[in-house]
Amino acid sequence: MLIVDDLNDWIGPLDGHPNAKTPNIDRLAEQGTVFANAHASAPICGPSRASVMTGLAPATTGIYGHVGDNDIKLANEKAAQSVFLSEYFRQHGYYTAAVGKVFHDQVADGSFDVYGGRVKQFGPYPEQRMKWHDPRTNTDWGAFPERDDQMPDFDSAHWLAEQLHQAHEKPFFMAGGFLRPHVPWHVPQKWFDMHPIEKITLPNYKADDLDDVSAIAKAVAELPQMPSTEWAIKNGEWKNMVQAYLASVTFVDSCIGIVLDALETSPYAHNTAVVVWGDHGYQLGEKGKFAKMSLWERATRTPLIIKPPRNQQRSATSNVTHKPVSLLDLYPTLLKICGLPDNAANQGNDLTPLLENPEAPWEHVAVTTYGPNNHAIKTERYRYIVYADGSEELYDHFHDKNEWHNLAAEVNYQDIKSQLKQKLPQENANWSPVSYYRGNDYFNGLTDKALQQTGSAKP
Repeated sequence: MLIVDDLNDWIGPLDGHPNAKTPNIDRLAEQGTVFANAHASAPICGPSRASVMTGLAPATTGIYGHVGDNDIKLANEKAAQSVFLSEYFRQHGYYTAAVGKVFHDQVADGSFDVYGGRVKQFGPYPEQRMKWHDPRTNTDWGAFPERDDQMPDFDSAHWLAEQLHQAHEKPFFMAGGFLRPHVPWHVPQKWFDMHPIEKITLPNYKADDLDDVSAIAKAVAELPQMPSTEWAIKNGEWKNMVQAYLASVTFVDSCIGIVLDALETSPYAHNTAVVVWGDHGYQLGEKGKFAKMSLWERATRTPLIIKPPRNQQRSATSNVTHKPVSLLDLYPTLLKICGLPDNAANQGNDLTPLLENPEAPWEHVAVTTYGPNNHAIKTERYRYIVYADGSEELYDHFHDKNEWHNLAAEVNYQDIKSQLKQKLPQENANWSPVSYYRGNDYFNGLTDKALQQTGSAKP
């Protein structure tokens, strides 16, 4: 299981950007199923990863913001009863190993048999920032360092490769968490050279995009520490930022290639499933932002590719499905692929019917949650967003992939809204005091309220 931090749909199999170069992800996609309408359960890494590893939605655990790896099971009673995905595999006879950023920080203590570590933060860092000097964020971009072997992701890839070349008596569950393309967008110059600045295509942007959304929508997505699209245009940096992100994606693709090559030359090539996923999407100027942390498509849509073992290869004529799925679906799906018993606590849906037939009947939606009572519902056609104050957004992706036209108030769409409202989570747990996010005033208030109610110290 390979996890890529802040990876949006700018990869070859998703056609998210014309300048994307991801040959290793592309070859994996040819061997597996591409979930082209996959979404994170939260548009920020802490709750997204916690939901994957527990099999529980943010609205169930109260983990709406970041959370320490060892605090996940302290979030509330239901979180305490959860069994981490890796623990479940170990309980059923698997050797478990991980490296890098698997949970929010590293891994929860004891959640894997072996952990290969992770360097702190998201370096290496140059002596001085290159472009963006706000200390509240890692956001920065430019070519650095000189060589791939100075990058933590390179080390993580080789650690996994070494694991794959060992003799394992037990079946194994391995997880690798790669840092790029999380900011800073620093990778060696050769990866920038693969994306010449004169050939860079910019994302679609509409200056008055947010004129038809509510005040709470803007408050939830506000990120004063990040560059805005207006800033990037005014300072002539937008193409440089897009280039740096693309370079970071191509670099991490090469790290994934190291692991895939090792698997191909290992004794386990024929009986090992591989899954690649990003923990949420990322906006590169769309909606005026360079960030995740919103309930719009660019922040929730993320790659999900599942390749079953070769001895379980499907006979489907297509390997791309557009059915709406969630990263929450990974837990039950991996158990099914590996023939393990279901975990009754899982809230996700088994995706194996879509592995067998990408057009199989599918009545489910993808739900993304960002704070209590703030939810997005995604179907094949529509995105419906409702906020804690009742304000709404509705977008028709058949006609408006950029989500520029909010249809929520239009009379002709009231039936659609009514249908989608039925898919909203019925449970909205209180914000857990072990969870925190301080990116803007809205979430500062929610974090502080949770702490005040329990008398906890300020995180």
